[in-house]
Amino acid sequence: MDPVHILERLSNIESSSKREDKLASFLINHLKNLGYNSFTEYSNVLLSPEKEFIIATHMDTFKVLSPFSFDGEYAYGTGVCDAKASIAAILLALERIDSKELNFGIAFFCDEEDSGSGSENFCRVYKPKMAIIMEPTNMRIANVQYGGLELKVKAKGVSAHGAVPKMGDNAIEKCITAAHSLLTNIKDAIISVQYIKGGDPEDYVVPDECEMRVELFFNPDAKAELVLARVKELFPQNEFEVTVKEAYDGFVSSRASALLEKAMKKLGCQIEFSDMPSWTDAVNLYKYADCDSVIFGPGELHLCHTKYERVRIKDVELAANILITLNTLLLY
Repeated sequence: MDPVHILERLSNIESSSKREDKLASFLINHLKNLGYNSFTEYSNVLLSPEKEFIIATHMDTFKVLSPFSFDGEYAYGTGVCDAKASIAAILLALERIDSKELNFGIAFFCDEEDSGSGSENFCRVYKPKMAIIMEPTNMRIANVQYGGLELKVKAKGVSAHGAVPKMGDNAIEKCITAAHSLLTNIKDAIISVQYIKGGDPEDYVVPDECEMRVELFFNPDAKAELVLARVKELFPQNEFEVTVKEAYDGFVSSRASALLEKAMKKLGCQIEFSDMPSWTDAVNLYKYADCDSVIFGPGELHLCHTKYERVRIKDVELAANILITLNTLLLY
């Protein structure tokens, strides 16, 4: 199977969150042709999910910003590395593993880019002990999953004519000041201000409401509850309304990352460890199944969700080889 061809096939099947049915059908049929009996459950595609060690990634992608292309080294386009390169690597590995000798389970999750319901529902039924969650880590072993907070912050102000702003209380300025306060006062977290929205271009007034989305990512030593308490101190209740969209603690993988490292060393790979600052399905496996999960895969995280998304094809092939080697290690 040509890795460019299979990645192009996968990328050309649009699969935004909660619309993964066409991709799920493709995977079921493709796995059947390889001699594997997979099935769908809670819109996930599963193969031997009862096994103690699973390899997992997600089917859904960000909204389409760019089409598939290939320049001889990199494939480009929405979803190529987040996470269809990982799907391709799994399929390439399964093509070369006898179906009777598969020692790990497979899970292709739905809804990772939205609410994470795919992996949460999976954990209601299955309790794997170890997992590799395939996400773009640039082939580094991300054995540290950061904790995180996603907040919606609404500032309350007082409207006034735009020519006399001092007669009002500008909610946009309050959001900007609050964002600066976060960046200044909370030094032990990655702070990501992702949008600020307020006012109307037709009104010519300083607005009485402004909303922003802020995410904070922090190492496993910090707990989400305590970080949230510190954040709320910076947002007086009479001036701001803070809604917690998501809150989770981080963790460190030990056994799964050690097995992945062993497989990579056996192939002569350069070993590098890293952190995963973004939410991944590993969070749900840790929270709901107490599963030791490591994050690993081809592609560069910082380019995901942008029109510059890309993946090196050689890394897709290497990821497949690592999974094949891991399968042999799980015999012992």
